[in-house]
Amino acid sequence: MDHGRSRTPRPPNAPELRAVDETAEVRAIARGTVQAAMEVLAGIRPVHQLARRLDPRCLGNLQHRASLIRREITRTGNPALARLHRNSIVRSVRVCEVAEGVFEASAVVVDDVRARAVAVRLERSKQV
Repeated sequence: MDHGRSRTPRPPNAPELRAVDETAEVRAIARGTVQAAMEVLAGIRPVHQLARRLDPRCLGNLQHRASLIRREITRTGNPALARLHRNSIVRSVRVCEVAEGVFEASAVVVDDVRARAVAVRLERSKQV
């Protein structure tokens, strides 16, 4: 069915184009953001690398939490604390659109010490 639109013929071997699956895109962004945040908490990624993904309040909270962890490791020398957030792997991510351009995601993250749930709210901005 043409619906009144003109189409440019595709070359015979060209891959079929399809609309971007927005949920899959948001899931990938959530996975990458959670992984990067866990690396900040582990002390292996600088927090400023998340500046484009997090709003200033969340970025400040993440930086504060990472500094508290580092301070406590230095103060106590606790080996379990030193392993906290190390080798974090995002095992699964679930995404739900709660409003137009607003998504909430939950992720399961496993590290050397424990498994944890992480919740993230993603909002489409004018910059992206």
